[in-house]
Amino acid sequence: MNDAEALKKLQETELDILLAIDAFCKERGIEWFMDSGTALGAMRHGGFIPWDDDIDIGMMRADYDRFIEEAQDGLPSGYSLQTFENNETFAGLFAKVYKEGTAFHTKETIEAGCDQGIFVDIFPYDVLAADEGQRARQLKTARTWQSVSYLYHAKTITVPHKGFMGSVERFGCRIAHYLVCAFTNRAEIERRFDASQSFEGAASDEVMLLSWPSMKPCRVQDMVPPARVSFCGHDLPIAAKPELYLENMYGDWRTIPAPEDRRTHLPEFIDFGDGTVWRAGGAA
Repeated sequence: MNDAEALKKLQETELDILLAIDAFCKERGIEWFMDSGTALGAMRHGGFIPWDDDIDIGMMRADYDRFIEEAQDGLPSGYSLQTFENNETFAGLFAKVYKEGTAFHTKETIEAGCDQGIFVDIFPYDVLAADEGQRARQLKTARTWQSVSYLYHAKTITVPHKGFMGSVERFGCRIAHYLVCAFTNRAEIERRFDASQSFEGAASDEVMLLSWPSMKPCRVQDMVPPARVSFCGHDLPIAAKPELYLENMYGDWRTIPAPEDRRTHLPEFIDFGDGTVWRAGGAA
């Protein structure tokens, strides 16, 4: 199986998971919407960005918390929920629904011993404070403790640079990993991160992925109630004002990037659960 075949099969599997989530949420009246690159793909391509290898969806915090509670034991047969709370090897402070019997491993998950299947990411959107100082504290807290979580679970972290600078960054991450493990624990990480949801004073009309704080804030009214668009031939929810959302996130989102600027981030290893396996660098 070559990379292009693996990408196509991965997208098909992820779409199956997404449709299972959609059916589950419809049955329970839980609102969700495609976001990030998945929303971009829906609006620009009518489905996946051709070179994209994951699906991201979002929920407002109340819907997210309800989803987590009901999905623990309520997902259809063959699908499971993965969270920081129910998997001690999972570093993300958000959720994944994965297909049982499959495997999707990066260097980080292999090192952490995280038994992760092919998945769809689910992110909670939290309200931001109106006060700029309180908001800055929220973002700093979220950014710090999500980073601490990744360093706690693995010393091999993807870094932004290559060459000498990348070597320095990787060495720094290894040192930080041992320090973090020595001075904190998972319960403390979760408690500290959850504090980013709280603030004093009035709330703004903006929400944000505190579990992915490099993303930009969005106005609540631009996100919910969700609109509907076609994604791979299926009518699925997206931000209430998808064009505004995408302009806020990406600027000129309608222009397709040049081939050299397209990024596919296939992992180290994929087991599709049907006897088909793919490994980075060549077929298994």
